[in-house]
Amino acid sequence: MKDARYIATFLEAQAAELDAATNTQLAYARDLNDFTGWCSTRKRALMDVVQGDVESYLVSLEASGLAPATRARRLSAIRQLYRFAFEEGWRTDNPAARISGPKRAKRLPKTLSEADVDALLNAARETGRKTDRIRNTCMMELLYATGMRVSELVSLPVAAARGNPQMLLVRGKGGKERMVPLSPPARAAIIDWLGVRDASEDTARIQSGTPVSKFLFPSRSKAGHMTRHRFYLMIKEFAAAGCVSPAKVTPHTLRHAFATHLLARGADLRAIQTLLGHADVGTTEIYTHVLEERLKTLVLDHHPMAND
Repeated sequence: MKDARYIATFLEAQAAELDAATNTQLAYARDLNDFTGWCSTRKRALMDVVQGDVESYLVSLEASGLAPATRARRLSAIRQLYRFAFEEGWRTDNPAARISGPKRAKRLPKTLSEADVDALLNAARETGRKTDRIRNTCMMELLYATGMRVSELVSLPVAAARGNPQMLLVRGKGGKERMVPLSPPARAAIIDWLGVRDASEDTARIQSGTPVSKFLFPSRSKAGHMTRHRFYLMIKEFAAAGCVSPAKVTPHTLRHAFATHLLARGADLRAIQTLLGHADVGTTEIYTHVLEERLKTLVLDHHPMAND
């Protein structure tokens, strides 16, 4: 088989056996195609690669300035490809099995204050045309009320929001589903948006025969719903309009804010783990460190003996 076919077969198996999400498959494809391109410049076929080749590739990535996290992800993709190749009998070894990846620096996630979030929500209510403002408000309220990933938000099916639900069913990584409660402002925002959305969809269907979208936030994109990139740009606009530094605002920082604010107000760590859809509570524990840093800063800024 040619190298491209090996990769395609591996990705098909990932999708079928592990129910790998589309974004995960795309990330694997990008990383493995980059590795294959590097191999081709050295006249090395994918199934002829030895451990030294993989090590040289990682050295080249470091020399080009790629971050440790990116290099670690590339190595993980290569390791899994060759593990699959071994299981399929394409190779008798895994040339990446004994290579240690770069250590990732432990960084606390960036988050936002409650005042920052209020400013973003207010900006969403006032940015754009009337229909855009209603949609923007719904998206921002949902994101902060549930802690969803942006990919989960933009791909929400409209059926999940029908009937003024108290809880929302979210399909997360690996197709895993979880229930998240909705705050009263989020429920009100959904009702307002559904009225506008449904009217627009009905008009398009009557005038041009356009099929009704199955998504809560439909668009003309290839996927049929608003893209993650478009929402990323929108939230930057809200930050600028709300006088919040755009550099510290992304869809994911709102997810971090959701978790941090819940923890600061006494929520249980296990409950936050469930709401965020983390498979391991160890992933959720990072927010305890964020809270510790905020409390330390609070004491140093306001305690009468802090200057001493």
